[in-house]
Amino acid sequence: METINDYMPLSHDWNEERLQTLKKLYPDLFTNEQMPNIQEIVKIFNYAGIQETERYEFRWFGKSQAKRNAFTPSNATLVYDEHRSINPTVSENIIIEGENLEVLKLLSGSYREKIKCIYIDPPYNTGKDFVYSDNFTQDKKGYWEDAEVLENGVKIDTNAETDGRYHSNWLNMMYSRLLIARQLLKEDGVIFISIDDNEVHHLRKLCDEVFGEENFVSLFPWKKRTAKSDVPFGVSQDYEWIISYAKSEFNAGLSIERKYHQTDDYPNDRWRLSDLTKQTSAEERPNSAFDLVDPKTNKIYKFNRQRVWSVTKDTFQDYYDKGKIVFPDDYKFLNTNIPSYRVFESEDKEKALKKYGSEDAIKAVSTILPVNIGMSENGNKEMVDFFGNKIFSFPKPTTLVKYFYSSINDKNALILDFFGGSGTTGQAVMELNKEDGGNRKFILVQIPEATDEKSEAYKAGFKKISDITIERNKRVVAKIENELAEKNKKKEGELSFDSVAEPSTSNYQPKTNLGFKVFKLQKSNFPRVEFAPDPELSEQGNIELLKKYIRDKEAQLVNAFNKEELLTEILLKNNFTLNYTTTAQEQFTKNEILLATDGDKETLICLDVSIEPETVDYFKVNTGQKFICLERALDTTKKYNLKHYLGDKFNAF
Repeated sequence: METINDYMPLSHDWNEERLQTLKKLYPDLFTNEQMPNIQEIVKIFNYAGIQETERYEFRWFGKSQAKRNAFTPSNATLVYDEHRSINPTVSENIIIEGENLEVLKLLSGSYREKIKCIYIDPPYNTGKDFVYSDNFTQDKKGYWEDAEVLENGVKIDTNAETDGRYHSNWLNMMYSRLLIARQLLKEDGVIFISIDDNEVHHLRKLCDEVFGEENFVSLFPWKKRTAKSDVPFGVSQDYEWIISYAKSEFNAGLSIERKYHQTDDYPNDRWRLSDLTKQTSAEERPNSAFDLVDPKTNKIYKFNRQRVWSVTKDTFQDYYDKGKIVFPDDYKFLNTNIPSYRVFESEDKEKALKKYGSEDAIKAVSTILPVNIGMSENGNKEMVDFFGNKIFSFPKPTTLVKYFYSSINDKNALILDFFGGSGTTGQAVMELNKEDGGNRKFILVQIPEATDEKSEAYKAGFKKISDITIERNKRVVAKIENELAEKNKKKEGELSFDSVAEPSTSNYQPKTNLGFKVFKLQKSNFPRVEFAPDPELSEQGNIELLKKYIRDKEAQLVNAFNKEELLTEILLKNNFTLNYTTTAQEQFTKNEILLATDGDKETLICLDVSIEPETVDYFKVNTGQKFICLERALDTTKKYNLKHYLGDKFNAF
């Protein structure tokens, strides 16, 4: 049954996915009208009929709404900013100017489980920091047209200690962002969060809830200064903290400490547990969609239709006989309720030796950071070196961030920082690649927060924090390009640079992933997102009203809007990454059709205002490729034929 959302250009709807997964797993928990049966759900947990409501939990005002905000889809979009991008044809790095929760939602489909490492340095809630109010809308007084800040800026408020919801405001901001960020992490991904004493205890409890208490990795103390600060009671706050959590207890990256067990049945090789399921549905892998039976106890462990076992019916017995499959009752000390996969330490060492050239890669990172890790003064000096003065307060030193990016032992990692600030992450990634030949990529997100008119940043011409983020990384690219050019000059005696060249005008083409593409958060190109359902009409009546709204409002869509922006929005909402490429398809003579691909997915796409009969005829015969076009480009017959011949491979947007 179609709904209004079927016609909306929305990002992934996590709430809907969670609900549908629950329905598939446990249909008995829903009424005949397919609504959750709260009484039946309560019965699952209320084993002894106890009416006791007291329990250990972490609660604050606005928590439920913050969770809903996290999983509510976005109807905004991202647009490419060519003029502020540097070396975009050779780089996969991305800097996004926009409100980070909304941006995370837009990335959640394309980059789901693709991020190896997240590092963030969020506001510390000192009473002067900004917090995000999460009232993102597309109305005239929302994000887009706030008169109190710059055009395309956003109003965010200080969180005063006198506010009765001082801690709640900060927790709501962090909770929604961490919830959606977790969806982006790979199964072997890890997150690092910088924080000070103001909220470290709350953040630890918050991360226990989001990532799981069992996935806590460490609390790293960072000595940020040597000089004593002038604070009450003579206590100098010389340390901050970096909290780290893994996405999965058993898959935290090769250099994060793992829990190996020593048991009598395997005296010569310690072992750990790993996930026995994989991110594959029963439809995609039917031979793995079966119930596991513990041969010792005959207990049955049902499969998850959305995440089946990584073994098949045919291979299960072989893996079990080799001791690779562990059931919950096999060892009393195990804190697990589902079958797991056993990984021996010798296997980890062999993998580390093969991938990194050393068994040392599986050794744990010490919680005591190296003495040369850098302090606040080093971060300040880096800004002065690039800009001539301190235009950004308290930037983290690049050496500190590099340390954690190196600890994950993945030179091809995709790294996310959604509190981009001055852009330290970009510099750290590009310098690391230069130092060790890696091909790490980064995604930075920074809100276009207005700088204070009295600040050094404003006086230097930076009206928004995001301008600093972009400019710093532009200068990092120029610096590294010239260093590489000088190295080549000495080595080959051919390249010569008299001064630091702008990356956009340099004749030197980097061999590493140097540069970045800039995107901006923007209103949807589709006027339909402003459609308001009529409460007097039925669902079907509102759908017909929306269809008319689309025909009337979007009649001149392609002519009125930038085609490239429209293309990006449609591909992003169809879960393509931002590094997609397009190629014109010459076999189509009546319509302009492009082949879009991001390396993992591909589709044919047409943004013409009318799909010609010859194009429809082509897809009647060639049914193997996906095809996307505009809803208004089709009449009823063309739409029926495309849907009939292409099935789920066809999408009218």
